[in-house]
Amino acid sequence: MVIGAMSALVTPFKNGKIDTQSYEYLIKRQIQYGMDAVVPAGTTGESATMSHAEHKECIEIAVHTCKNTCVKVLAGAGSNNTIEAIELAQFAQKCGADAILSVVPYYNKPTQEGLYLHYKAIAESIDIPIMLYNVPSRTGVGLDVETAIRLYHDISNIYAIKEASGLVERVCAMLNYDSSFNVLSGDDALNYSILSLGGQGVISVTGNLLPKDIASLCHLAMDKNFTQSLAISNKLYAINRVLFYQSNPIPIKAAMFLSGLIPCLEYRLPLCEPSKECMNLIEKALEKYEVQK
Repeated sequence: MVIGAMSALVTPFKNGKIDTQSYEYLIKRQIQYGMDAVVPAGTTGESATMSHAEHKECIEIAVHTCKNTCVKVLAGAGSNNTIEAIELAQFAQKCGADAILSVVPYYNKPTQEGLYLHYKAIAESIDIPIMLYNVPSRTGVGLDVETAIRLYHDISNIYAIKEASGLVERVCAMLNYDSSFNVLSGDDALNYSILSLGGQGVISVTGNLLPKDIASLCHLAMDKNFTQSLAISNKLYAINRVLFYQSNPIPIKAAMFLSGLIPCLEYRLPLCEPSKECMNLIEKALEKYEVQK
C-alpha cells in the first residue's frame, strides 16, 4: 500500500512544454526531505490541460527518479471517460508505478451506481492498488461514503481514498464503517484533523514547497505524537491558507517560483498567473518560512 506523506506534484512548464529537468529536481527534493511517495499528473499537476503523452511522460519521470529509493509513485490516472482512465491506469502499471490515484469523473455527474461501475472497470483492468479521489468542488459530484466503502469491500485492489471534500464528518463516517479503510487527507488545512482521527497519510499541495514540514507533521501524527504534529500544523496555517486563495495550483506555483524552486512561472490556459493581490499575499506569507532548496 502507498500511504503516509505525499505531495501532489506541480508540473513545471517552459515555453509551453514540460520542463523535465525541473520536474526531476522537484521529485529528488521530495525524496531528500523524507516524503513517502510522490503523486504525478494529478489536479495540482494540471493534468486536465496536459495531453495523454505529457501525462504519461510525468509518470515515467517520477518512476525513473524514484527507482532504487524508498519513495513510491502514486500515479494520477483519472478521467471522466472510463476508457481513457483504464488506458492511463494500464500505462501506469506497465511503467512501474506502485499504485494509481483515480479522481471521481468530472463534468458528467454520474449516479453513485455509475461511479461504482467506473471504478470497478478500472480495478479489473489492472493489478496494482487504486486510491479513490473524492473532490466534489472540482468534479461536480461526490463519491458517497456508502459507495466508497462498497468499493473497498467488493474490490480487492481498491485500498484507500484521498478525501478532499473539506468535511471531517465524512472521514469519521468512513472510519466508523470500517476502520481498516485507508483515508488520506486531500486538504492541507485538515491534514492534522484527519490524521488525528485515524487517517493514514496526506496528499499535500504545501508539500511541494515545504516537504520536510509536511513529512514531519504526517509521521509524528501517525506515530501518535499529536502534540508535536499539531505544532507543525499550526506553523503551516498561514501558508496553507494563502496557497488556496485562488484556484490550485495557481498560488503554489507562484510560491515555488518566488522561492527559486522553478525557473519559470508558467501555466496552461485557462489557468493564468495570480492576481496582484494574491501575489502580494504569497510574498508576505513566505517571509515566515525558510524554504530549503
